[in-house]
Amino acid sequence: MKEPNDIILRGVTKVAVVIIFTFAINLFFSGHHNPGGGFIGGLGFAAALTLLFLSYDVESVKANFPVDFKVVTSIGVLIAVFTGLGGVFFNEPFLTQAFQYFDLPIFGKTELATAVLFDIGVAFAVIGTAMTIILTISEDR
Repeated sequence: MKEPNDIILRGVTKVAVVIIFTFAINLFFSGHHNPGGGFIGGLGFAAALTLLFLSYDVESVKANFPVDFKVVTSIGVLIAVFTGLGGVFFNEPFLTQAFQYFDLPIFGKTELATAVLFDIGVAFAVIGTAMTIILTISEDR
């Protein structure tokens, strides 16, 4: 069978994936004080990966990005749960966040919060789950 000529699709995909990844990272980091966060940032990341899977074949993307998304999901859930348990160790309710302001060399006065760790866990869980579902559906053909 002749391989399709997808030069334009693949060229546009390379640019679009970089833009989507950048936007997903922006959504992730803006989520602490603005709309966004781990869930929507993870969905954006999964959308970019899905675009790669659609533009290139699944085997090529898996060869260049060898990640077991079930493990990513597990790690994300563990990070989120252990972050939530952090407050319990200090006699606070589950999911109590802690934050502090630090004077960082390049960024200046910056707030660092445990909510970001929770969002990392949520993002990993969402990326892993979404990609596992998409890859499972793609294997059913």
